[in-house]
Amino acid sequence: MEISNLPIQPHPFVSYLRVGRLLYLSLVLFVLESWVYWKFLEAALQEASLIVILFWSWCFLFSFIHIYLVLMDGWSRYQNYKRAKDQFFEYGFKERIADTYIGSKCQRIAAEVAAEELGIKKELTDHYISKGVKWYHYIPYFMLREPLFLFKKSFWSRTFLEKNYEAKHDFKNLQLESTV
Repeated sequence: MEISNLPIQPHPFVSYLRVGRLLYLSLVLFVLESWVYWKFLEAALQEASLIVILFWSWCFLFSFIHIYLVLMDGWSRYQNYKRAKDQFFEYGFKERIADTYIGSKCQRIAAEVAAEELGIKKELTDHYISKGVKWYHYIPYFMLREPLFLFKKSFWSRTFLEKNYEAKHDFKNLQLESTV
């Protein structure tokens, strides 16, 4: 990609929020849900049977643990975004690169944000449409293909434990250089 055609680059925190927008909306819901379940659990601890206490404990723990899972997933998608942005910048739009991020809605959003910031979003979305991806495909494709995905190490490492990716390019400085 030519540096002179680089669109205005947002602050990395803005990109971080844009990449994980669906995740952070669900984060708000999990925080609220945890608070509600905590209130029910508090009431149950005062006057309920063991079964009711166990039920509200399970509900609270389920939603509370999801807070951390969503945060880790958002961080992992940001790593995907940085890698995709570097790859698209270095090689331009390539179907092979785009296909790396086709597996889940969150990965596609990471690639779309990267592509948009480089001015090639239309090519990416056209490619995903040609592959049969619909806007409502929220459930990751691997979950449909492999119902026992929770027991696979690759699921945990790819979804929540993505290694830190150091961006190869400083896009903010590149953008400033292109305007001089």
